[in-house]
Amino acid sequence: MIHYTAMADCDAALRALCDPVREVSAHYLIRRGGEVVALVDEDLRAWHAGAGAWAGRGDVNSRSIGIELDNDGTSPFAAPLMDALEGLLAGIMARWAIAPQGVIGHSCMAPGRKIDPGPRFDWQRLARRGLALWPDNRAASPLDMGRFRTDALAYGFPDLDDALLLTAVRLRFRYGAKGPLDGRDCAIMAEMAAKATSASGLEPGVARA
Repeated sequence: MIHYTAMADCDAALRALCDPVREVSAHYLIRRGGEVVALVDEDLRAWHAGAGAWAGRGDVNSRSIGIELDNDGTSPFAAPLMDALEGLLAGIMARWAIAPQGVIGHSCMAPGRKIDPGPRFDWQRLARRGLALWPDNRAASPLDMGRFRTDALAYGFPDLDDALLLTAVRLRFRYGAKGPLDGRDCAIMAEMAAKATSASGLEPGVARA
């Protein structure tokens, strides 16, 4: 799971992540210059996700690896940081047999509560390297809220009310889109549900342990 620190500098974030009083932690912190700081062993639970769900299951802290990125939430992500993230993700995905759809943002599992890694994060870059998924088709599908919901939940999004579910999907795949559900939203989720099923070898809606 990818986060941004939303703090003035990386040292402040590191102090917060190491402070037991704060009750927040992550497995890794990546500085803007590309240094990867290991904080919690990958096989141990870190307090990075909080309340939410993914792929039909809660307690995401116990089944995810949290990566904090040194970014204030509004600035572009530094190139050395992104280079380091790609290397780190590739290793994590290989060690834990994580398919590309298993690489998510904090906003994906906690919509309405979290928005990181935010609009400046380059999901398409990760997808080009096989480290995440991104839609290819720019066509629109017939408007169908029921199908949109089915596809979004098959991809892994939590079961939310219609408006919040749409917000969560757009934060991940279509940042800046406005208004009610449209055919492009439906097409995106149909494609992503199909890609996720193909990549994982699982039936739609089945969570990987």
